[in-house]
Amino acid sequence: MAALAPLPPLPPQFKSIQHHLRTAQEHDKRDPVVAYYCRLYAMQTGMKIDSKTPECRKFLSKLMDQLEALKKQLGDNEAITQEIVGSAHLENYALKMFLYADNEDRAGRFHKNMIKSFYTASLLIDVITVFGELTDENVKHRKYARWKATYIHNCLKNGETPQAGPVGIEEDNDVEESEDAGAASFPAQPPQPSSSSAYDPGSIPSGSYSGIQIPPGAHAPANTPAEVPHSAGVTSNPIQPSPQTIPAIDPALFSTVSQGDVRLTPEDFARAQKYCKYAGSALQYEDVSTAVQNLEKALKLLTTGRE
Repeated sequence: MAALAPLPPLPPQFKSIQHHLRTAQEHDKRDPVVAYYCRLYAMQTGMKIDSKTPECRKFLSKLMDQLEALKKQLGDNEAITQEIVGSAHLENYALKMFLYADNEDRAGRFHKNMIKSFYTASLLIDVITVFGELTDENVKHRKYARWKATYIHNCLKNGETPQAGPVGIEEDNDVEESEDAGAASFPAQPPQPSSSSAYDPGSIPSGSYSGIQIPPGAHAPANTPAEVPHSAGVTSNPIQPSPQTIPAIDPALFSTVSQGDVRLTPEDFARAQKYCKYAGSALQYEDVSTAVQNLEKALKLLTTGRE
């Protein structure tokens, strides 16, 4: 992919989108679709913040040039030309990154790579809003991931051992409203997990957060795999295929015939199409289980009118 023209210095007004733009740069080669939508989110958000002052107008103009260049390079990519494919691609990628970090957390392996993955997952869930309002599930993922990044970072910074997995905590500030939450100085290509206990703290501010009572597994949605290879979401290396056990399919689905009184709404068709796109996206990661689960959901919805 051709290099993009550099952006001018970020105006102070756009501080809240600096990490989304950094994420875009990190994914220019790793996943250009993710990079495109991160810039689109930054563009839309920046327009809402300030599109009138000269420095902001100049910055947004250059950012628009980058978007147009990317769109031209990715013009034949369905994830760019079809919103439902793009939404599925971005959500699948964000959740893969979330589950990588969550698995590391539950195993008690605390390191910068995992912290970065938690926080980046929360940023990518922000980006999903370019397709519309977030689901309650994604809102919960975002808040949990952003809190976890801050909590683990602060523990390591203070020489403390974080508590693994979901925990109940006290909240004085809403992590979603903090512009600096998770703003550590992480490298563009994070290091591989290490057994070393050494930790170089970034600049995540301290804070206490409460009211996030998430039971084990409750935040892992049904359309994501239980396990993710350590490389998922944090490196451009392709995931090597591994033997998988194909899940059993409910035999009733094969004998289900759409009844004459089943009337599907446009929303039903959109949901069924989304499940199919999720399945296709999962197959890109050779995740057979997730693909089958989503295809079963689509089939049930289309034949019964219910999920």
